[in-house]
Amino acid sequence: MAAPRRFVLLPPLGVRLASAGIRLARRASPLEHFLASIDRPARRVLARSGEGAAARMQVLDSVHADGAKLVEMRPEDVVGLRSVQPGVRIVPEVFFRPARAPRPQVLSVAVARRTVTTTVRVVSRTDGKPVAGADVIGFTDYAAGEGAQGRTDAAGKVRLRLRATGRKIERLFIFPVLGFWGALGKNVAVKAEMEVALRPIDLRVPDALRHFYGFTPLAMGRAVTVGIIDTGVGDHPDLVVEGGANTVQGEKPGDWRDNGTGHGTHVAGIVAGRGANGRGVRGLAPGVHLRSYRVFGKGDDGASNYSILKALDRAVEDGCDLVNMSLGGPDRDEATRSAIIDARAQGTLVICAAGNDGRGPVAYPGAEQLAIAVSAMGRRGTFPADSTHAAEIMAPYGKDRANFIAGFSNVGPEIDLAGPGVAIVSAVRGGYAAWDGTSMACPAVTGVAAALLARERRALRMVRGQARSDEMARLVFAAARAVGFGVRFEGRGML
Repeated sequence: MAAPRRFVLLPPLGVRLASAGIRLARRASPLEHFLASIDRPARRVLARSGEGAAARMQVLDSVHADGAKLVEMRPEDVVGLRSVQPGVRIVPEVFFRPARAPRPQVLSVAVARRTVTTTVRVVSRTDGKPVAGADVIGFTDYAAGEGAQGRTDAAGKVRLRLRATGRKIERLFIFPVLGFWGALGKNVAVKAEMEVALRPIDLRVPDALRHFYGFTPLAMGRAVTVGIIDTGVGDHPDLVVEGGANTVQGEKPGDWRDNGTGHGTHVAGIVAGRGANGRGVRGLAPGVHLRSYRVFGKGDDGASNYSILKALDRAVEDGCDLVNMSLGGPDRDEATRSAIIDARAQGTLVICAAGNDGRGPVAYPGAEQLAIAVSAMGRRGTFPADSTHAAEIMAPYGKDRANFIAGFSNVGPEIDLAGPGVAIVSAVRGGYAAWDGTSMACPAVTGVAAALLARERRALRMVRGQARSDEMARLVFAAARAVGFGVRFEGRGML
């Protein structure tokens, strides 16, 4: 007998019967009665039909009495449930990941007889102090992925065992946790001991985000509510979060703070950072009402489609005008699609990252037609030329040749807009970090969209419904300007 698996049960349309426009009669329909009967988590539910068909399941969570459920059951019971309740959609639980650009990874280690061990010491260029916790990745054959990697200790040191042939490291990447720019060395001579000095991040120097948009007034974005569906938003002096929810099954519903990875905090800082000039990060719409919806468990990098569905449903219920989703996966998912359709039908605009598969197809949910998909661009001169971010410089270049579409960014006909997503400085626990990804480009667009809607409030004043979200999308698209990459790379262009 096959092992039980998790599934998401959905009404025929949308996430809830009511939100999908199906009127709930005074006397409940069989489908409404069934959904309500399994609304509370239970050890075991037995569903039967008058013709003798039956299905057993364990209910784990519920969005609403007339809405989606997370259940666990065996494949044979999936067939049984279709017979008992043919109007219910049964969707497998799948997982999405943060859309931060991936780092290069060693695929094979040195196995030749002749190897050499080198100790790399990473220090601050300013005062020579060690930089602990930095990931050091050295490739002796970059194309083949051969090399070694490790993390610096408290003394800033890490030992790498490399193939001795050639006595060169083709690529040496240094990725610090926070406070410093990463470093990229090419054809580095191997020595028994090597030292790499990192440049500290200077918040007074504009990154790509501030190059294009400048330093935003604190009131910008007021009257707009933005929801961040992500890893949670942590405590940071530059951020003010008004609330939110945790929709991870088994975790505390009120714990919407960062799950420890920092991703959601970095994303939120791009939208709504309120730091002082030169002493913190200022987002593109610091005046928004910011809300956090955590869909990634503690320390996890996978978010369930059910958690995302529940978070989006809650964000709509909480009155979010814009929702930022800097996450994605390779395949279309009916549960997430239903949540986006419902959100748009209730006046909320959903903005999604395109994904980071090196010019691969646009990831889901960015590929959903009712979502706004964002690719990532960068600009030469907004990061050190010898930093890790330089590896992402790739054609096509814009009308201004300093602008480029990031090498990691997904592209395709689903792209709607482009945003700065290379070497973006934002908030993380304990300070600031420069990250790459369509994860960073997505909140750049969300922030500018929030500022735009706050200036032109006619869309915000509309009754919450499809016409409202359509008008918001129209205003955003109308404000975009082509920057020379072509529609597969930038869609309508940059806000």
